[in-house]
Amino acid sequence: MTETPNWFKSSYSSNGGACVEVATNLAATSGAVPVRDSKSRSGAVLNLSAGSFSAFVAGVKAMQLGGA
Repeated sequence: MTETPNWFKSSYSSNGGACVEVATNLAATSGAVPVRDSKSRSGAVLNLSAGSFSAFVAGVKAMQLGGA
């Protein structure tokens, strides 16, 4: 049985829909974190490794990735 992604977006996403959604519930079983455009839910899904996604989030939190 394949687990279904539990999609969500950040609670900070109130900018009119220019958001991404993630499904972190799959990380433990598949080792992947699917990411998609919230405006195109039937479009492409980027599957990041759990480690890569974790590093990305840590970088954003540390404002190391293109902050203004």
